[in-house]
Amino acid sequence: MNAVPTVLLVADRPSVIDWIHAVLSSADVTIIDHADPGSAASAASEHGVDRVIVDMQVGAMGAMAVTRAVRAETDSDPIPVTIILDREADSFLARRAGADTWVGKDASTSELRAAVLPVSSRP
Repeated sequence: MNAVPTVLLVADRPSVIDWIHAVLSSADVTIIDHADPGSAASAASEHGVDRVIVDMQVGAMGAMAVTRAVRAETDSDPIPVTIILDREADSFLARRAGADTWVGKDASTSELRAAVLPVSSRP
């Protein structure tokens, strides 16, 4: 990862976007907001991000499709993906899609940071 991690946030709900920004703002993270799930994989590759965070439902695509697209786009140098789950039962789907980590929308600040940030970047 870069000295300052860069995260692509794929979400279109203001509550999710605000939550992620609030949690990661004190962790010296650069966040790139991206609302179009169809171009998320190419945006991740183009921006050279260190991680992709994707909401369970964004636009007309689900997080599973976005995760698979990121995997296909960055096959030679995989970018870790974290899925923000609507319900804990969706962890099965996240695992099946190949996500590296996942957290529920009720996750604490420390749980989200642990899922997203390398140990060296945690405040």
